[in-house]
Amino acid sequence: MAEPVDEHFRASVRSATRTGAALPAGLPADRALALFDAQLGSRHLDLVARELSAAGQGYYSIGSAGHEGNAAVAAALRVTDPALLHYRSGAFYLARAAQLPSQSPMRDVLLGLVAAAEEPISGGRHKVFGNKALAVIPQTSTIASHLPRALGLAFGLERAAKLGLRCERPPDSVVVCSFGDASANHSTAAGAINAALACRYQGLPVPLLLVCEDNGIGISVRTPAGWIESAYGRRPGLRYFDADGCDLGSAWSVARRAVEYVRTERAPAFLRLRTVRLMGHAGSDVESAYRSAAEIAADQVRDPLLRTAELLIGAGVLDAGQVLERYERTREEVRRLASEVVTRPRLVGADEVIAPLAPSHPDLVAAAVGRLRPVAAPGLTLAQSINLALTELLADDPAAVVSGEDVAVKGGVYGVTRGLRRRFGAARVFDTLLDEQSVLGTALGMALAGFLPVAEIQYLAYLHNAADQLRGEAGTLQFFSQGQYRNPMIVRIAGYGYQRGFGGHFHNDNAVAALRDIPGLVVASPSRPEDAAAMLRTCAAAARVDGRVCVFLEPIALYHLRDLHEPGDDGWLGEHPSPHVPLGRGRTHGSGDDLTLVSFANGLRMSLRVARRLAERGIGCRVLDLRWLVPLPLDDIVREATATGGVLVVDETRRTGGVAEAVLSALVDARFGGVMARVASADSFIPLGPAAGHVLLSEADIEQAALELLKR
Repeated sequence: MAEPVDEHFRASVRSATRTGAALPAGLPADRALALFDAQLGSRHLDLVARELSAAGQGYYSIGSAGHEGNAAVAAALRVTDPALLHYRSGAFYLARAAQLPSQSPMRDVLLGLVAAAEEPISGGRHKVFGNKALAVIPQTSTIASHLPRALGLAFGLERAAKLGLRCERPPDSVVVCSFGDASANHSTAAGAINAALACRYQGLPVPLLLVCEDNGIGISVRTPAGWIESAYGRRPGLRYFDADGCDLGSAWSVARRAVEYVRTERAPAFLRLRTVRLMGHAGSDVESAYRSAAEIAADQVRDPLLRTAELLIGAGVLDAGQVLERYERTREEVRRLASEVVTRPRLVGADEVIAPLAPSHPDLVAAAVGRLRPVAAPGLTLAQSINLALTELLADDPAAVVSGEDVAVKGGVYGVTRGLRRRFGAARVFDTLLDEQSVLGTALGMALAGFLPVAEIQYLAYLHNAADQLRGEAGTLQFFSQGQYRNPMIVRIAGYGYQRGFGGHFHNDNAVAALRDIPGLVVASPSRPEDAAAMLRTCAAAARVDGRVCVFLEPIALYHLRDLHEPGDDGWLGEHPSPHVPLGRGRTHGSGDDLTLVSFANGLRMSLRVARRLAERGIGCRVLDLRWLVPLPLDDIVREATATGGVLVVDETRRTGGVAEAVLSALVDARFGGVMARVASADSFIPLGPAAGHVLLSEADIEQAALELLKR
């Protein structure tokens, strides 16, 4: 069925005539024609996407029709300027690709539409705009979640230049980030823009161009007229530019001025590009259900493709027949390419799909750890051990940086980062705003600029404000770029319960299920001081070698603990350095034959204390410290369970969604034939004061569960 937009364009062009008007100043005819070709290609990609979908050969995608004015933004930038793009960026992508003659952008987009395995950025895993050679960093269905990363990349490019680090981008690069008017209301957008302005206020360079493509509607919800200008047009420190994205001359002129401002001043700017949305939100959207026929018709009149055609005809660059010939020629070219790409192979099997998600080269990681020469230090607490490991990391790797609220001058809430800023300087150890989305997004962007960020989230409960920066942004980048882009980083988080005399829920949180559910994420959970330092070194090496994103969960209650069984026994202190701890390898304490206790974090210490009491009753236990919650030490779990024939999983998190579920499932999958059980904290938030003891796992709970299991 013919698309109304298609029919309206052809009918309107037939009646267009030369007016004698000149092209806008500064827009030569050859440039205008090149941009028109990008707009034509984008439009026909949208039309063919619908044809492919109707034929069952293509998949869901969001079109760019009505947003083709963003081709002018691409032309105002360099091909080396990093771009994190809105999903309506077809014309931008084609216009940028035109700067590199070796590219075949229309075919690339079509390969994505049919989920072909040879699509050059995601390999058929998603329809995204991305291309390493074009410095286009792939984004999925972005609802402003990419803005913090864009900020971090702009910040990181400048910080790399300041520190003299090698960077693949020219030192005067501009980072461009585009998004819609509805997305501009999202907390990630507000936080990222606020953080950029906070940097600018402090005199820190942030060459970030924010392009808001304002079509006046988010799916079916209208954006109030004038809202974007009201919200962002008068922000101190944010230069505001406004252009008619349906008018190629306006878009070209204003985009050039905006880019020049950011490139010269190294300061953020906001470019509002007024657009229209044609053919609905996405392929399955029927906009007539919520928009009037008059509204839809009015947008067709403003169609940027039609406006550019009328501009070229009016100035005598082309006549109506030549425009239509160009239009139909592009249609046939796109259809020809579409008929070819539908025959290309798709991804085959889970292994091929998963391949770029979590690369693992344990021998190379071990070699990277082995190159370190740590200084010997006896009798360290957990906090001291982590501090020493961070010191060694910063000394060993000039690209390593430590950031987060309170990590610099104060040295962290619990003193874990004390002294780092004094030794390594404010350019490498710095405080952030109290905005977890910006903390993580800045780290993600700095990773793209060549850094190894170590970002701190002050408490586990605060991570939940920003979990999508790990799930939707960090966790997906390698997967949807086939490893062409990586965001190696470590996220340190103080967490778990048992912190007495302070806090309550926000300072005692054991909700780790959200982390364990992110594909490819490494979740480290050290409890012993010597393990913590070794595991931090492993995380840093895995980040460098494999681009892994590692979350390092640190038990608050164990930070400054010294004793294990008796006051003054110093049984919880550790030596430094300690042997390499590979990803997914646990550690066994003891060699009892009667029962295996499997635990981690605070549960390890409680289990060791319970094991000693059981030994006094003639019951021999061994205690397996998981150390890694993802990947779990599956071989160690099965081996130690088999050794005793009985397993009690001691899980200080919750019964629902807790770690014990994964451990017991692993034993079932391995056909473990012994007895097994779990003991866990209640499905509850952690209350303040002594009431916490009613819902958190206790040593008495562990001992009782062990005795009951032994009866079986």
